Amino acid sequence: MANNNKALSAANKAKKDEFYTQLSDIENELRHYKEHFKGKTVLCNCDDPYESNFFKYFAINFNHLGLKKLICTCYAGSPVVYTQLSFFGEEEAIGKPQTEKKPYKIEITEVKDMNDDGAVDLTDIELLLKSVNGKPQLLKGDGDFRSEECIELMKQADIVVTNPPFSLFREYVAQLLAYKKHFLIIGSQNNVTYKEIFPLLKENKLWLGYKSGDMAFTVPDTYEARETRFWIDENGQKWRSLGNICWFTNLDIEKRHENLILYKKYTPEEYPHYDNYDAIEVSKTADIPYDYDGVMGVPITFMDKYNPEQFEILGLSSYIGCDKLDFFHRVPDDIQKQLIGGNAWMPILHNKNRYQYSYRRIFIRKRG
Repeated sequence: MANNNKALSAANKAKKDEFYTQLSDIENELRHYKEHFKGKTVLCNCDDPYESNFFKYFAINFNHLGLKKLICTCYAGSPVVYTQLSFFGEEEAIGKPQTEKKPYKIEITEVKDMNDDGAVDLTDIELLLKSVNGKPQLLKGDGDFRSEECIELMKQADIVVTNPPFSLFREYVAQLLAYKKHFLIIGSQNNVTYKEIFPLLKENKLWLGYKSGDMAFTVPDTYEARETRFWIDENGQKWRSLGNICWFTNLDIEKRHENLILYKKYTPEEYPHYDNYDAIEVSKTADIPYDYDGVMGVPITFMDKYNPEQFEILGLSSYIGCDKLDFFHRVPDDIQKQLIGGNAWMPILHNKNRYQYSYRRIFIRKRG
C-alpha cells in the first residue's frame, strides 16, 4: 500500500508540474543568447519531442544557431496534453495514440531543408521525425531527469534548456551544478528565496534572465479549473497563467551588466530604518536612492535588475541561512505580541505608533 500511495502522490505531483511553455515566450528569451549556442550540444530533458515547443524551437533553428547536436527526453509519468505523437498529426511512426505518455529520446545532429524551399520549417521537422535518423527511441527507464540513463545523456550536453518541474526546482538546479552544466530554465520568482537557491544568486553562480513577470502556459486536460488565471480557449485547450515567472541561467548576458538608473535622493522620512537591523527599507527597486551608501532592504524583484558590478548582495531576511547570517536582533516579547504574522527574523518597522513586519527583503549595498 505504501508503494501505491507513493506512486499516486508522484503521479499527482507530475500533473501539477505540467506547464507547457509557449513558443513565443521561448523565442523572446532565446533571441538574447544566440552567441552561446554555436557548436554546442543542447539538452531539453523535460520535453516530449512531439509536444514540446523547446524541441520545436531548437529543431527549426538548428542551423541558424549552429548547433552540434540536440537531445530531447520526456518523462513517462507526465500526462498527455494532446495525444502523444500527434504534435504534427502523425501517429504511425510509433503506433496508435497513447493515453499514457511513453519515455522517448531523440538525438539530432543534422536538420535539412527537406522541401528545398530555402528555409527549415515544421514540415521539414515532421519529415525528420519520420526518417531513420530522426525517429524517437524508447528509453529503457521512465525518462526521469534523475535516472542514470538521462544523466548519461546530460553528460554529453553543453547547455540545458527547458521548463523543469516546478516542485523539483531545487533538485534540478543542484544536478545541473553538480555536473557543471550551463543552463537556461524557467522557474518562479519565489525560487529566489529558497535556502538552496539564494546563496547561488548571492555568489553569482546563477542569475535571472530577461523575462520576469506574467507568463501563460497550456496545461493538460486533467488540470482542475481555478477561479483566477485559468481559462479554456476556443479549441478546448486549458490555460493557466502565473504572474511571478522568470528565467534562471548561468550564461552571461548583456542585461546582467546594465546599471540600474538611480534617481531618488535619500531622506529619513521616505526610507525608514528597521528596528531590528541596521538598514533602511526600500519598498520598490526603482526607488533605491543614489546617495545612500549603507545597507538597504529591497524586494525580491530586485534580482531582475541586479548587476553584480553595481551592487553587493549581503543576505536575505526571514530564514536563517547563508552560513547562518544573524542579521536581526530578536525583538522583545511585548513588541512581538503587537505583530500579526511573520516571525522574529523578518525586518520590522515602527510606523505611526505601531510596529509592523516588512515583507521578505534582500539586503544590498551599493559598490563604491
